[in-house]
Amino acid sequence: MRRIIESTFVTTDGVIGEPHKWGGPYWDAEHSGYASELLFACDALLLGRETYASFAEVWPTRPNDDPYTARINAMPKYVASRTLTQEDATWNATILQGDVTDAIRTLKAEAGGDILKFGTGSLSHTLLEAKLVDEYHFWIFPTIAGSGDRLFEGYADLTHLELLGTTTFKSGIVVHRLAPR
Repeated sequence: MRRIIESTFVTTDGVIGEPHKWGGPYWDAEHSGYASELLFACDALLLGRETYASFAEVWPTRPNDDPYTARINAMPKYVASRTLTQEDATWNATILQGDVTDAIRTLKAEAGGDILKFGTGSLSHTLLEAKLVDEYHFWIFPTIAGSGDRLFEGYADLTHLELLGTTTFKSGIVVHRLAPR
């Protein structure tokens, strides 16, 4: 069975919005190496509509001479959206229509490698409620944003997680690998 692995950048005060504003100073070879290992360990991407739209604007325009870029551009992408149709899809994407939890359960049951999920928002809440995420990689950046969209903001259910491990980078980022109990 395939696993869903969610990778999320978050500040020390829980902000996830606009990581391009606070994450850049910490991006280095160590960070890139970990991100590459995570991407190359998976066979497909799972994205919400907004993350898909922002990624699809940028990644296909980058030259594929970098292995990370070539990989992310070549991977199949599954996009959860209530508004997009398959006709809207570009960048090797399949739009998951109808009940997204059923569609993701079906994907998990298919043969293949793990599925990496980027982005946060309503899809993260849906996956958490349906207990479909197998592992979280929360990249905690040594930054206080003060305001912005927060991780799991508005999510009301108590969810316990098990620590699988941590990775600390010289830049100060600490990745917490967690799994739902």
